[in-house]
Amino acid sequence: MNIPFRKHCAALAAAFGLLAAGAAQARESAFIIPPPAVDPSKDPALQEKAVIAGGCFWGVQAVFQHVKGVTNAVSGYAGGKAGMANYDAVSSGRTGHAEAVEITYDPKQISYGQLLQIYFSVAHDPTQLNRQGPDSGTQYRSTVFPSDDSQRKVAEAYIAQLNQTGVYPKTLATTVEPLQAFYPAEGYHQDYLVRHPYSMYIMVNDIPKVENLAKTFPDRYREKPVLVN
Repeated sequence: MNIPFRKHCAALAAAFGLLAAGAAQARESAFIIPPPAVDPSKDPALQEKAVIAGGCFWGVQAVFQHVKGVTNAVSGYAGGKAGMANYDAVSSGRTGHAEAVEITYDPKQISYGQLLQIYFSVAHDPTQLNRQGPDSGTQYRSTVFPSDDSQRKVAEAYIAQLNQTGVYPKTLATTVEPLQAFYPAEGYHQDYLVRHPYSMYIMVNDIPKVENLAKTFPDRYREKPVLVN
């Protein structure tokens, strides 16, 4: 499956604007941040889920597919209605949906707060409002979708904590929106980085995220990703 036309064009524009490898790496640099101060433990006997959004779901999915303790990471849509949960509609930016990723994880190996640390550090730039890299629109917003009150408290406390660190160049644009439902994306969006590692968009925007995960969180990184298909 070829890259959708709009992203193909955006990737080419990004590539021509970032011919120097150093510039590309600078744009995808990681934020070195502390772990969350509020991160209560969960029942270790249960698989937990987290839903987050931070730009194109291809790169966010790829990052968490390489995180130890994650048993699945699915690209999809959250924030809008079921009837509008498809790529063509969401790409209009008028559905309320964000391109999101649902992460299933083992709380014996990783906590919700630790997932958020990776999210705020290497998965995207949380200071960008309604955009990431070459992609712009509300569907690319930085949003945490907590599924319960415990997740909401962790997310809100962590955003407040990070805004006080001085690590970021400006206040985080990340919103916290209650999770109404998560809708898996079309099959061709799943495992996109693994299946298209040499596409221009992936090389410029997403592979550096996975590389930053390995460098910044070596104890959390696993070489072989967990795949949807």
